[in-house]
Amino acid sequence: MIYTAIDNFYLTDEQLENSPSRKDGIDEATETALRIYGCDLIQESGILLKLPQAIMATGQVVFHRFYCKKSFARFNVKKVAAGCVWLASKLEESPRKARQVLIVFHRMECRRENLPIEHLEIGSLKYHALKTDLSRTERHILKEMGFICHVEHPHKFISNYLATLETPPELTQEAWNLANDSLRTTLCVRFKSEVVACGVVYVAARRFQVPLPENPPWWKAFDADKSGIDEVCRVLAHLYSLSKALYIPVCKDGDSFTFSNKSRDSQSQPVPKEVQQTSPTANAKPTLAAANPGSGGSKDVLIRVAIDKLKETKKSDDEPTNAPVEGDAREEPMLKSYPEHRTEASRERNREREKERERDRDREDRIKARDRDRGRDSDREWDREESERDRDKVKDHSHLSRDRGKDSGGRSRHHSSRDRDYYSSSYSSRDKDRHRHRSYS
Repeated sequence: MIYTAIDNFYLTDEQLENSPSRKDGIDEATETALRIYGCDLIQESGILLKLPQAIMATGQVVFHRFYCKKSFARFNVKKVAAGCVWLASKLEESPRKARQVLIVFHRMECRRENLPIEHLEIGSLKYHALKTDLSRTERHILKEMGFICHVEHPHKFISNYLATLETPPELTQEAWNLANDSLRTTLCVRFKSEVVACGVVYVAARRFQVPLPENPPWWKAFDADKSGIDEVCRVLAHLYSLSKALYIPVCKDGDSFTFSNKSRDSQSQPVPKEVQQTSPTANAKPTLAAANPGSGGSKDVLIRVAIDKLKETKKSDDEPTNAPVEGDAREEPMLKSYPEHRTEASRERNREREKERERDRDREDRIKARDRDRGRDSDREWDREESERDRDKVKDHSHLSRDRGKDSGGRSRHHSSRDRDYYSSSYSSRDKDRHRHRSYS
């Protein structure tokens, strides 16, 4: 028998308990919550990107496989989820652009973390940083998978099993939904797709109270065992008992997909306040209030204390206080928020565009000047050729006129001699006739 499936990524319970995340100090509950959270991101992003369910299922399986070899403390769950969606869309031959994936995940995080929703400007430094992280994450996933990303889902077995068991049609949709929910757990890396499909069919039949044949057991016909089906039922029951998964910051490299570490650090630092010059009256009020309850003496003592305090405040006001203010003013430009950074990036882009336009203009001017010079040279050559042609025409015309003159001269002489002979002959005959008539007369 020839097996075409290469779906051989399965782990034991001991390997899952000794996962890289556990070695980094992450407990089982936190790891489970982060796995569910990442699968929720993949499912929601797939819906927003209008991807088929097969791509979302493939992305979730790849997500679980990756975190079986890597820790949640080293790789951000949001970036890995985005990389799994991008990779799964290519594996299932429905690719999406990196720009679309980044925009969807950026908006999802803004809505989930209650951050101000800002449009991700394409071409900005932030966009290029996110795109670089996305491609780097995809390379990490492919490297850990050994470039073997074949996935076999339990969905294709469900319809065949239900048709063989002759169950009612409403059981199909329920089993399909359970199969989608099972992808949020580690069942896809623990059991084969046939076992998961049998467990999903068993849970759906129990919900709808549909009896299944037990003599002989129906699961033996589908290459499954009772212990695997019971484990699938237990994991699904535990999944439905949990509350909605929330993000837990455990990654050392950064906890945000939208903002980088540097921008978050600059936003978390307090802005240095300007040195406020207090007025003498403002300083005198607390001193008076402090002197009244403590001293309880006469008014003259209070007045002297107040005068002394006023003198001290005047001396402190006269002292130079510009140095720290200038220092703060120098430090303030260093702490720039993201909008200012974006405006500077846009200004730099505008300057580069203007420089490119100036270069294009200079290039066009050079080309025009070159064409003009070429045009002038070509005009001169054309004039020379025309003058030479005119000279040749004049020479040819003169030669033709000489030849015509010679021909016309010879012909005139010939005709004149002939005419002379004709006229002479005719004259002589006339004279003869005249003489004849005279002699007769």
